[in-house]
Amino acid sequence: MCSLLIRTSLFTISAILMLSTIYLIFIWVPTEQNLGVSQRIFYFHVPLAWIGMVSIILVGVASVVHLISGNDKWDALAYSAAELGVIFATLILVTGAIWAKPVWGVWWSWDPKLTTTLILWFIYVGYLMVRAYSPSGSQGKRYASVVALLGAIDAPLIYLASIWWRTAHPNLNIGPLAESSLDSDMLLTFVVALIAFTLFYVYLLCERVRIRRVEDTLDEVYQYASVSN
Repeated sequence: MCSLLIRTSLFTISAILMLSTIYLIFIWVPTEQNLGVSQRIFYFHVPLAWIGMVSIILVGVASVVHLISGNDKWDALAYSAAELGVIFATLILVTGAIWAKPVWGVWWSWDPKLTTTLILWFIYVGYLMVRAYSPSGSQGKRYASVVALLGAIDAPLIYLASIWWRTAHPNLNIGPLAESSLDSDMLLTFVVALIAFTLFYVYLLCERVRIRRVEDTLDEVYQYASVSN
């Protein structure tokens, strides 16, 4: 999927941008007047949320393409994206709780955006459990594809939750339906953070797909050897 040159380039660029992001967040960007220092977690939380939503859509699309084409490359992509997605979804919930405590006074509330994000986490876990425990072959992959498509439906609900329902979350200030905007310094910091996390995710995805395909090849060799014996 990704050559060594591409993987090396992705790692190098994302590492440089990550270091730049840390500098911008903790040294350069001014402290937000209303939320104070706790607002700085925004620059981690929102990029993580972006990746969590994009990743589940990728799982759904890759699963469907695999079922149509029968190309195992797409299955490896779907499975790998789900494995990474559950990690990022966990980080979304953790950073959200850390941000919520000083602002709302509680670690968790059944806010629509929080609830739909928690549902996303369960969908990731459900997909991985189906892949791990369902019958091998195309049947298990079809079951997992259904779970992935549910996640792809949930992703836009997370984004739209603060518009459609009453929520304690701030108004949208990112994306096509943004209701407010960031000042120039905050916007620059956010964009750098978003690019850094996205490139790092792509790098991890390339590496995981590569390892997944090696694992699949070894499984095939083991099964062939078992049948031969």
